[in-house]
Amino acid sequence: MKGIEYVVDARGKRKAVVVDLKVHGDAWEDFYDSLSAKMRVNEPRESYSLVKMKLKTKGKIRG
Repeated sequence: MKGIEYVVDARGKRKAVVVDLKVHGDAWEDFYDSLSAKMRVNEPRESYSLVKMKLKTKGKIRG
């Protein structure tokens, strides 16, 4: 595949991949966003109202 290079070990087993971001930058961004979301799936959540209150307290928003 154009813009993709595999790094292999001494046995020829694929260990890593090099992605040409000029060719596949948009696909990489989508992949990275998806991976980031999966890594954060178990992080604690805050409600919209709590976040809004914190932002008001810090003077970041009005209303």
